Amino acid sequence: RVLLKLTRKLLAGSKLDQRVQKYILAGTRLLLYIVTALIVADCLHINMTSLVALLSVGSLGITLAAEDILGNVAGGLVILSSHPFAIGDFVEVSGTSGTVDEISLNHTKLVTPDGLMVMLPNKELASSRMTNYTVLGRRRVTRKITASYDAPTETVKAACRQALEATENVLEDPAPSIYLTEYGSSSIEYTVYCWATVEHYWQVHFDLNEHLRTAFAQNGVEMTYDHLNVH
Repeated sequence: RVLLKLTRKLLAGSKLDQRVQKYILAGTRLLLYIVTALIVADCLHINMTSLVALLSVGSLGITLAAEDILGNVAGGLVILSSHPFAIGDFVEVSGTSGTVDEISLNHTKLVTPDGLMVMLPNKELASSRMTNYTVLGRRRVTRKITASYDAPTETVKAACRQALEATENVLEDPAPSIYLTEYGSSSIEYTVYCWATVEHYWQVHFDLNEHLRTAFAQNGVEMTYDHLNVH
């Protein structure tokens, strides 16, 4: 009880997640019970050598059989202690993207944009490259669009600025920017950058697409496309 009380005080002063603290306390309690049982058996002059050897062999077999499970538990503790993401964050791991719905010791649940529940093992999450789209609070919207060589550069940029002004929820800081990025075989490519909060990202993404088409038409800028003549 004294050791557990001391452990609780040490954990309370740390920055570890509450769930991690709970697991550490449970593991410490189990270890102390085992040590206590061994001390009591030794005081009663019970020969524990054979039992300890048997327990060692059994624990080795269990460890080998549950290697993946223990790896997931270790990965879960790493995730809970390092906080690479939290519940509600939108992340991408190993080609799977979705909103974090639950973090357990073995698995992490993601809800994909198309309404699927994906269970990812924590061992894979802890060792794979992970992208968190939510943690910084904002995302950059990037749209590439082509215009005719006949359209003056300033006219195209003015049309892009008009589209940005017509799009709601575009952040003013950082300010939107427009660049001429490539000379193609039959068109010039322009890239429009702007920023939006995480919750408004997709709305800004699609609204800007529509407003670019409208602004190009209003400013007389031709959106070029390939032509195929079949003889």
